[in-house]
Amino acid sequence: MRITYYILFAFWYLLSLLPLRVLYFISDFILYPLLYHIVGYRQKTVFQNLTSSFPEKSLQEIKRIERDFFHFLADYMVETIKFFSMSEKQIKRRMTFSGVEGIAEAMNKEGKNLCFLYLGHYCNWEWIASLPCWCPNDVKCGQIYHPLYNKAMNKLFLYLRNRFGSESIGMKETLRRIIELKRSKQKIIIGFISDQTPKWNSIHHWCDFLNHDTPVFIGTEKIGKQVDALIYYGELKRIKRGYYHCELKPMTHDAKTIPDYQLTDKFTLLLENIIKENPSFWLWSHKRWKRTKEEWIKRQQEQNKK
Repeated sequence: MRITYYILFAFWYLLSLLPLRVLYFISDFILYPLLYHIVGYRQKTVFQNLTSSFPEKSLQEIKRIERDFFHFLADYMVETIKFFSMSEKQIKRRMTFSGVEGIAEAMNKEGKNLCFLYLGHYCNWEWIASLPCWCPNDVKCGQIYHPLYNKAMNKLFLYLRNRFGSESIGMKETLRRIIELKRSKQKIIIGFISDQTPKWNSIHHWCDFLNHDTPVFIGTEKIGKQVDALIYYGELKRIKRGYYHCELKPMTHDAKTIPDYQLTDKFTLLLENIIKENPSFWLWSHKRWKRTKEEWIKRQQEQNKK
């Protein structure tokens, strides 16, 4: 694993030294044709997701969004590679944030040291790891992550996500580490990317999302209530190619008073609205609806019989 990691590290780092305009040339004329026309990377999944999410759109519109998505996916790849060696000055010019001061003020006013940030796989979510560049010195940042099966790639992405001072917290360690942070009184903003598919035994709530009955993660609000965290939503938008802005919007400063699942439902609706504005920037290659409610009910009934 160590040798593989160093080979990958050297390759990514050298590639990241290329100017972004050269990397975009690679995106347009190598990666996009490779992903879309030659390999057809998860093209069936992308098409099925789009047609079922937007039944009102014509085939021509669906195919346009599909092409735009693969163009963006290629851009996401080269932008992530570039992130490997970008300086703080470079990334702050291309990835901006607003609302950070509001979180810091709310922490001081409410006497709370934890803020949870709802996020989705929309626009370049990897660049959100530059949030520490915008925070006061006494506010740290972290993100919940699912370890990759390939150990070398996992180590590579941990380096990438932590290089500006953020802390990556493994999913299985989430509650333990957050309780440690609460007790330490360390002010920290923790990002939860909450739009993936839960495993069967982790499904407890369903939302109407993009024309589907959709199982959703509830950990953000569940743990948020347990540790009395501020809850915010990160609305990420692409300003133009290679430039993004994330607005940190308050959802509640008192999560315990919000009825169960209401915050999860609100996040799901906010994410759906931003996806509908520019559909090509969401991760359509993810098999988001592989677990149906009918199958879940069947499994629940079988389990209850045991």
